[in-house]
Amino acid sequence: MATRAPEPGRSDQESITAMLVQLSAGNREVEADLIPQVYGELRRLAARYMRGERGNHTLQASALVNEAYAHLVQPQQVPWQSRAHFYATASLLMRNILVDYARKRLAAKRGGMQHQVTLDDALLPAQNRTIDVLILNEALEDLARFDARQAKVVELHFFSGLSLAEIAEVLGVSERTVKRDWSMSRAWLKGRLTK
Repeated sequence: MATRAPEPGRSDQESITAMLVQLSAGNREVEADLIPQVYGELRRLAARYMRGERGNHTLQASALVNEAYAHLVQPQQVPWQSRAHFYATASLLMRNILVDYARKRLAAKRGGMQHQVTLDDALLPAQNRTIDVLILNEALEDLARFDARQAKVVELHFFSGLSLAEIAEVLGVSERTVKRDWSMSRAWLKGRLTK
């Protein structure tokens, strides 16, 4: 399937946002054009998630992308605001898929091998720690009870790879607020995960 060039005078970002708005309005025909436009970024997000997983993981990045994409383009999906909103939602879906997968595996194995997620230096400076995806999920849920926006900033920056400016756009706050939330949430998670 060939990738369609953006409309004249429109960037890829604007073109994707326009297609998402049309999809939200019920125009299923744009889906054929949308897939090649977003697949590469969705694959990058999935690869980022899978990078910290165990080597013999039965779920592959492609399967993670396909499962998330199937949920993202369902007709009853929330109205898309922008390309950044779409990728943020995709990232959250991928995280939830992996958490559910880990829970099912642990239930089947009763304490067997656990899924691993490596936190990069941005989250835990100077440490190459590997933690269980369920522990990380629990920590983010605890952070969300303390400050939901800070937890969302971590999800969007660390897992989705969105810039602080893109996160500000998705959350409808200033970039300065996002920078402060990112700094505070990193400190909170570092303390929580190094106990």
